[in-house]
Amino acid sequence: MTPIAATSPVPSSSPIRSDVAPSGPGREWWRSAVIYQVYPRSFADADGDGIGDLPGITHRLPALRALGVDAVWLSPFQRSPQRDAGYDVSDYCDIDPLFGTLDDFDAMLETAHGLGLRVIIDIVPNHSSSDHVWFQEALAAGPGSAERARYLFRDGTGANGELPPNNWESIFGGPAWERVTEADGRPGQWYLHLFDKSQPDFDWENPWVREQFRGILRFWLDRGVDGFRVDVAHGMIKEAGLPDYTPPAHAGSMGGTATPTLETGGIPLEPEIAAHASSEPPTPPYFAQDGVHEIYRDWHRVLEEYPGDRVLCGEAWVEPLDKLARWVRPDEMQQTFNFAYLETPWNAAALRSVIDDSIAAFSSVGAPSTWVLSNHDVVRHATRLALHGENLQGHGIGPKTKGLPDPVFALHRARAATALMLALPGSAYLYQGEELGLPEAIDLPDDARQDPTWFRTNGERYGRDGCRVPIPWDGAQPSYGFGPGSASWLPQPATWATYTRSSQEGVAGSTLTMYQDALELRRRYDLAFENPQWIDLGAGTLAFRSGAVTVVVNFGTAPVALPEGEIVLASGVVDGRTLPTDTTVWLV
Repeated sequence: MTPIAATSPVPSSSPIRSDVAPSGPGREWWRSAVIYQVYPRSFADADGDGIGDLPGITHRLPALRALGVDAVWLSPFQRSPQRDAGYDVSDYCDIDPLFGTLDDFDAMLETAHGLGLRVIIDIVPNHSSSDHVWFQEALAAGPGSAERARYLFRDGTGANGELPPNNWESIFGGPAWERVTEADGRPGQWYLHLFDKSQPDFDWENPWVREQFRGILRFWLDRGVDGFRVDVAHGMIKEAGLPDYTPPAHAGSMGGTATPTLETGGIPLEPEIAAHASSEPPTPPYFAQDGVHEIYRDWHRVLEEYPGDRVLCGEAWVEPLDKLARWVRPDEMQQTFNFAYLETPWNAAALRSVIDDSIAAFSSVGAPSTWVLSNHDVVRHATRLALHGENLQGHGIGPKTKGLPDPVFALHRARAATALMLALPGSAYLYQGEELGLPEAIDLPDDARQDPTWFRTNGERYGRDGCRVPIPWDGAQPSYGFGPGSASWLPQPATWATYTRSSQEGVAGSTLTMYQDALELRRRYDLAFENPQWIDLGAGTLAFRSGAVTVVVNFGTAPVALPEGEIVLASGVVDGRTLPTDTTVWLV
């Protein structure tokens, strides 16, 4: 694509490494790793059916090594009816034929390890698919059976059990309970599904469930995976008695507080947003219960059976940060996603606050903070950070959304945000395509949308399809190198040709080049293990010293003077010694 900015060339101190990050007490690889999320169905398609697959991933792994990341996280590829893009698993120990075979997985893993990339895979323990044999056996066995005890079946309320057991709502919209028809044809019990009705929740108070998942962990660890990203890691345990609960108005899609309103720079934060990282919202009875911690202590012991610093990373939508830090105590998980950082508006004071709070909270339990700006569940940050108005997590955006930004301006800001994030200590996650500057795909035809949220809300919420569109690799023809033909499970925008990897590779000022330079410098200056020291350069700026590197971000409306030092990275064009608005630089 045409460069929108220039970065200073970074001379490579060594060829692309074939080794992995340093490891040892206090220097375990996961403390500093930059981990790249692969959404398999949208990453690379080897067989031309329009859906990404494991051989496609294997073919493209050298590009990730060249990017400079340390590890790859794969979203679900296990066998599934695909009603929720693989997060409805029907067999935890097999590969869905859409993506390939176990042999394909082993080949991918061997290739990744040969390139010095570790591999983390998704595990989905809160719920299974309703197609899973365990759930089918539960339906057939009937009330009171050991099979039903695997899931959260309950009798209904009302005179004849015609009402659900409580008032809980599904994260995807609508009721969280579904009534079954028993074998004799009569209306029967209800089962809980915090997500789609095809995703029944397990009863994690049942020792049988815990033992099955120990076996699932060992199955993949035996194959050589380096760890697990745990889906809905704040779920699984529900409050005893399953009491009624009504979320606060505008609660986010994961059942916690709402995502803060995302405003353009310079707009003051509301007090409740400024206090975002330290105020504790009400705890839903289906999330963030204390009982989940014993599960992760148990899993930690399983991982300790294996060499090589295996890792658990939790998708835990938990606030405040000091409460989230309980998920990464020394005997539990190694990492958890820092959603408080992801949700913070583009504002100097708010970001300084969440950075301080994050470092303090995670350091208090000996864990690294993780930093993330985009993933498969949120609007891409190359659009999101420049939106005007409200954008609740999981609701998505579309052509009728108010306050859509100019894409050039939005990418300019997103690059600045990335350059800030990659200078912070700890570990960082990148979402596929963000290194290309991909924006949210907004103009998807309604008949192409596939997210359950779209259907369960009758089109009221667009859902997450916009961040899941297959990414472009090369060429101007559909599917822009995603696959050998034109097929693409979600339609790719016509503008995708301007974002291809091939059009940016080796181009000074391209977003891809900026990411490569930032990752090389991050490693060279050991920024993951530095302790940032804030520098006051005036209102509207954020500046800190991290070892040998000084980082300056201009959030204001006017250029600011830069301190002394050679610019080694710039997210945008810097003319002389003044830093334009919405721009980040690194100086040495």
